[in-house]
Amino acid sequence: MLGIWRDFLVAVATALRRPNEQALAEERRRAIERLADETIRASRRTVDPSE
Repeated sequence: MLGIWRDFLVAVATALRRPNEQALAEERRRAIERLADETIRASRRTVDPSE
């Protein structure tokens, strides 16, 4: 009986700790956009140097 309660509590703790998958996907998308913007800016600096 103790094993059942232990498994139950582990499952509850895991469910509460699990990050929001939608929020993680959104953060990954924003990180990729920032990286793309930085890469484009760096590329433009090497192609079109400032005066």
